[in-house]
Amino acid sequence: MSDHETDTDVETIETLPLDAWHRERGARMVPFAGYHMPIQYEGILAEHAWTRENAGLFDVSHMGQLMVTGDGAAEALEALMPGDFSALKPGRIRYSLLLDEHGGILDDLMVTNVTPPDAAAPEYYLVVNGATKWEDIGHLREHLPDEITLSHLDERALLALQGPKAAAALDRIVPGVADTLVFMQGTSVEWQGVQLGVARSGYTGEDGFELSVPADKAVALADALVAFDEVKPIGLGARDSLRLEAGLPLYGHDITEDTDPVAADLTFAISKARREQGGFPAADKILDTLAKGPSAKRVGMTIEGRMAAREGAPVFAGQAQVGQVTSGGFAPTVGGPIAMGYVESGHAMSGTKLQIEVRGKMLEATVTDMPFVPHRYHRKKKA
Repeated sequence: MSDHETDTDVETIETLPLDAWHRERGARMVPFAGYHMPIQYEGILAEHAWTRENAGLFDVSHMGQLMVTGDGAAEALEALMPGDFSALKPGRIRYSLLLDEHGGILDDLMVTNVTPPDAAAPEYYLVVNGATKWEDIGHLREHLPDEITLSHLDERALLALQGPKAAAALDRIVPGVADTLVFMQGTSVEWQGVQLGVARSGYTGEDGFELSVPADKAVALADALVAFDEVKPIGLGARDSLRLEAGLPLYGHDITEDTDPVAADLTFAISKARREQGGFPAADKILDTLAKGPSAKRVGMTIEGRMAAREGAPVFAGQAQVGQVTSGGFAPTVGGPIAMGYVESGHAMSGTKLQIEVRGKMLEATVTDMPFVPHRYHRKKKA
């Protein structure tokens, strides 16, 4: 994320439906993923703590919202991703990975089966990263069969309501919806004469919802939510510190085209059926790596002291460099610096002592299980 913008950037940076709404509330706006985005309002630490204790409203309208429809849509998506979409029931959400022919990760995304009961063909709603959405759209259009329709829902905004009081706040504007959904389930409801897409998911590790709304209703929805005492607008800065504590990778930093699902520790995105059947890009290579183990692995690290290690910092075991930090910063809830990065597999076990070089100083670090802060997703109770 850059705080700087050039004249060229200014010419190409777009505004989101809530741009004026953010500025009226004092947000510091920065260019990110091709849009002017709010990075903070009252400060990252305060916004981070607010979301952990109350409910934060995030504008994530820069992300791409896509619809894939047609007979055979599930199988067409399975040819590009390792998800088991044929078994995904209506109203269910699955995290997946768009892979290239070498098994590299082009993007990570959420796929929801939104097929209505009376639909003539299956319908899947995809949310992709803002920085990669145009490449994703190009890739999908190139590889999906002609009979499958891909639509870019660029007339819609996307808001994320996150935190332990998110369900209570949402219940006030669309009563009962929160009670019908558990983590990784979605539905559609009417609000003020328009259809809201509601997904119980998010990127903070907290219980929460992502709300897809027509762009011309985004201000009304945001106003309705922040009118409640427990809801405040939160910027991208706190979103990043929250997701790092949650142990969630950021595309373009922790996962890229150069990383595969096994090294990235995202093999949960490869369902049992797909492991048996294959049929996704570079399946033989990925499944072989899964069986033998990767040469390097994405891990979490806690760091002694107060100095944070940023992206690119080298990781050492003694005199030998064994890895590199991909994300790092001060973790407000943890109360100290944490990092995420790749280290050689022989040094990836939890509890392993390592060193991270920052500005010529070696910081003591320990490989730590992620998430750094336990997830508080609202899951279905076991029978």
